[in-house]
Amino acid sequence: MKIKRILILTCLFFSVAQFSVFSQQADTVDKPEVIPMIFPSYAFQWPAGDMVARFGANSTIGPGFLVKTGGNWLIGADVNFIFGNKMKEDSLFQNLLTSQGYIIDQQGQYADLSLFERGFYSSVKLGKIIPIFGSNINSGLMLLAGAGYLQHKIRIEVIDNSAPQLSGDYKKGYDRFTDGFQINQFVGYMHIGESKLANFFIGMEFVQAWTMNRRSMNFDEGRRDDKKRLDMLYGIKVGWVIPFRTRMPNDFYYY
Repeated sequence: MKIKRILILTCLFFSVAQFSVFSQQADTVDKPEVIPMIFPSYAFQWPAGDMVARFGANSTIGPGFLVKTGGNWLIGADVNFIFGNKMKEDSLFQNLLTSQGYIIDQQGQYADLSLFERGFYSSVKLGKIIPIFGSNINSGLMLLAGAGYLQHKIRIEVIDNSAPQLSGDYKKGYDRFTDGFQINQFVGYMHIGESKLANFFIGMEFVQAWTMNRRSMNFDEGRRDDKKRLDMLYGIKVGWVIPFRTRMPNDFYYY
């Protein structure tokens, strides 16, 4: 009888201990984690506001980092490099063009040149993860807002730098270098799962920037452009998230 009681008590002890451990594990999994993370991102964007008259659609790429708190708040920063090749400034070199619409290089030939959109915007970020649609507690609706700096310009490339009128500092009179303060908003979905690799976010980003041309003169217009601009971008943004967790989620749950 004594041995039987000992065996029964031992089994009960281990059963209670096991239930306690599993309950703690389940409770831990059910709580949002503090997760630092880094991410590369890509966006395809369309211009709005004053940018419509200068550029077409563009792309951005860039790195960023976020820290997700135990309350599912997001704090971080990112940089997005803007690049595109759709230009709308049809009178950019009007003071340099021949009657046939070409620029002559130093050999007396037609200069071969290309124009590109280049720029970037950087931001500090604050946001929130709201679990939805049965997602795990660390994933869900991603709301993010940011503020920082934006700049853009027209990159002028002349093959072999053969046109002195578009080399060195002369380019600056045509590149429309513009910058200013910007704010941005993101609405989408973030997934942070058990895998270290299959973590991502996707959604819509909106950017509004209050900018001005910073060049002393636009050579083609023969004057300084001091107009205040509202430059806007909007588009689809995706990012691959690399989390740095203090612990990994358990592969199992007990109820």
